Amino acid sequence: MRKYLLQFKPFLIFISTFFAAYILLTVAYRYYLNSFETNDIDGISNIVGRNVDQLMHLFNSDVNIFKSISNPCLEVWYNKKYTLRIVEGCNAVSVIILFISFVIAFSGKIKTTLIFILFGGLIIYVLNVIRIASLTILLFHFPEKEHILHGVLFPLIIYGLVFLLWIIWVNKFSKYAK
Repeated sequence: MRKYLLQFKPFLIFISTFFAAYILLTVAYRYYLNSFETNDIDGISNIVGRNVDQLMHLFNSDVNIFKSISNPCLEVWYNKKYTLRIVEGCNAVSVIILFISFVIAFSGKIKTTLIFILFGGLIIYVLNVIRIASLTILLFHFPEKEHILHGVLFPLIIYGLVFLLWIIWVNKFSKYAK
């Protein structure tokens, strides 16, 4: 048994570090979410909604984003038509937590790791705001394509970016980069 523990030590360290970071960050995020009332929208989702509004107004889009009266979400109205809603899961925090956990598990120098986490998280956040704005326009024009757009295409793009960032991290900056 000891032989196998020694043989798989790097993998075991990676997997335990990844899960420890993931669980710690997820618990901290859940604690943050629990500080809001049941029918209230968390602060990060509000900021995402505001950024989507700002981005779309930058391109002179007729968009209005309101807090829903009946649900804990933001309603996005595009060209005076209800198009989609922004809920807590749309703020990309869970994706950023996944990204950070992987980078920590393959950590490099502390300064490089922190800078990569900061800029990687920012890139994911910005892409997420662009994703929601694009989804608003596309769902307005192609509401029948909601499943493929929301359920397939946009998750593929955001998780594809995370995967690309991980590849860059492991090959260029982690302690395993050659």
